[in-house]
Amino acid sequence: MCRSMAELSSVAQAETMIRQNVGDFGVDKVLLGQASGRILRQRVMAERDQPPYDRVMMDGIAIRHGDVRSFHIHGTQRAGAPVGRLVADDSCLNVTTGAILPEGSDTVVPIERLSQQNDQFSLEPGYTPEAGQFVHARASDCRTGDVLLEPGIRLNAPALAVLAANGYARVEVARSPSIGILSTGDELVPVEGPVQEWEIRRSNEQALAGALRTRGLTDIHIDWAGDDLDDTIRALEKALSVHDVLILSGGVSMGSFDYVPRALERLGVERIFHKIAQRPGKPMWFGIGRQGQRIFALPGNPVSALTCCMRYVVPSLLTAMGARTPERFTVMLDAAIPLIPTLARFVPVRLRHDARGCACVSPQPASTSGDFSHLATTDGFVELPPGEGSASAGTAAVFHGW
Repeated sequence: MCRSMAELSSVAQAETMIRQNVGDFGVDKVLLGQASGRILRQRVMAERDQPPYDRVMMDGIAIRHGDVRSFHIHGTQRAGAPVGRLVADDSCLNVTTGAILPEGSDTVVPIERLSQQNDQFSLEPGYTPEAGQFVHARASDCRTGDVLLEPGIRLNAPALAVLAANGYARVEVARSPSIGILSTGDELVPVEGPVQEWEIRRSNEQALAGALRTRGLTDIHIDWAGDDLDDTIRALEKALSVHDVLILSGGVSMGSFDYVPRALERLGVERIFHKIAQRPGKPMWFGIGRQGQRIFALPGNPVSALTCCMRYVVPSLLTAMGARTPERFTVMLDAAIPLIPTLARFVPVRLRHDARGCACVSPQPASTSGDFSHLATTDGFVELPPGEGSASAGTAAVFHGW
């Protein structure tokens, strides 16, 4: 599967090779209260008809529809009580919202449409109820055995309500992989410590971890290695022993101190590809460890690292967890963007909607792949294929959100 070092993979080839090798992280069965935000891995069926009975939708009285305008009260049908029965055409039962519709009745009259004197209700003058009004018919939402949720959705508030209403006290969700993020480089120092003129703070790992956490990938451990082959090997060996996924930042290009590819080779990691015909992020590396660990080695430049993470790492991990909805959609450029003849181009953009409600983007190109100071004012990036000239305003492009 490995391509020669001189041969660049296209964006599409890189994506295909990752997905062919990323595998499946398996399934956990968790309590419903622990399932929020997880990816569903089972089909959810209706336990019974919903609603399971003809349900009263308004506080008022239950009657049998007809010509009668005054009704004697013969009891109360409360929510949560067994079903009562209407005894005659001129009788009624007090009913509360959510109660089962009493037997023999077919219509609910709201309390505000009634006047009461002693044990008798009368319809207000000029008001004629419609047959069947304010009754939520049994099985009008779904029937027993209907499929309510399919695998691959992220469990949001409505989905959790569906699970609870149908007796799913435990639910099968995608297993969340253990992810190690390893930054490399002697110039990197911790966020909280002092920084010298020749040093920079470790920002890439926070950006990468944030991109993962906001998508439900929270089992993340962060580490660092200096520009030394033996140190890099030791750090990678430790990470490979405990994590399902490694995301590396820096040390992956062709410089004298870019030790990551050599260290991974020493540790028996199979290289699937190295370098993609794109800008930024050309040096990206992907491989598989001896125990099936997935290793993504990203360039150290901040824009490159985050772009590669959002274009390849996040989508492939979500796919391995069974997610079925890609986080990308088509937008229209509102200004021209120069193309690169031999490379796909990823350009930061701001997202907006035009007067017709169509999604449009305004290009905000970074001057270099290290220029990330203004990246937080953008919403994501667009992907443009190799080409001559420019992609003109009005061109459709694929948008990837941060």
